Amino acid sequence: MKTASTQLIPQPLAGSGAMFDNIADRYDLLNRIISLGVDQSWRRKAVHSLNLGARGQCLDLATGTGDLAIMIARLCPDVQVTGVDPSVNMLGVGHKKLERVGLDQRIRLIEGDAQALPFDSRTFDGTSIAFGIRNVPDRKQGLSEMARVTKLGGRVVILELSEPQGGLMGALARFHVHSVVPWLGALLSGRKEYRYLQKSIAAFPPASEFAELMQQAGLQVLQVVPLTFGVAHLYVATPQP
Repeated sequence: MKTASTQLIPQPLAGSGAMFDNIADRYDLLNRIISLGVDQSWRRKAVHSLNLGARGQCLDLATGTGDLAIMIARLCPDVQVTGVDPSVNMLGVGHKKLERVGLDQRIRLIEGDAQALPFDSRTFDGTSIAFGIRNVPDRKQGLSEMARVTKLGGRVVILELSEPQGGLMGALARFHVHSVVPWLGALLSGRKEYRYLQKSIAAFPPASEFAELMQQAGLQVLQVVPLTFGVAHLYVATPQP
């Protein structure tokens, strides 16, 4: 008999789910190598920013193979986590990880679209999305859905890659994003999906513009934190009353 965590609930696919199906098996390894391992420290900051209580429900969008969902469950031992992603293959890898680490009873993974979430309003105590809002076709709609399903007073935390700006370290970081990331990603995965990664980062709006879009979508932005010379940003918000 299958547990809830091993059941896929079909929903319309969003963004680049099919593209990520192609690199699911190597996605975690590629992230560690390409980010030099710093992506896990970013996720830890995101979990702390969720400010979850002793108990509750947390939603992790673009959950992929479940990295952030697993970290939430480990750092918040009494919180139940629901992960949503449009990529069936990424979720398949995620299910195996949950069973391996013994968290398949506390984390459920479902296939779904961030632009049309299958949850009632004010369901979750916190909502997160790491490296995924960039791939949502209608970002404002995705943000509005995050605001809708999160309880008033709860946190919405977004972790996203960005175009580094200014200074020598910014220049080095830009070289890494523009040249090293797509080359190394293609070399290790045998795919061209990581060229898309570089292009999508360059096309993502500056932090101030994205924060304004969050406000327009019904989120009150509490904090915008640049990480590692601006390679990523952490956005912390709460639903507007």
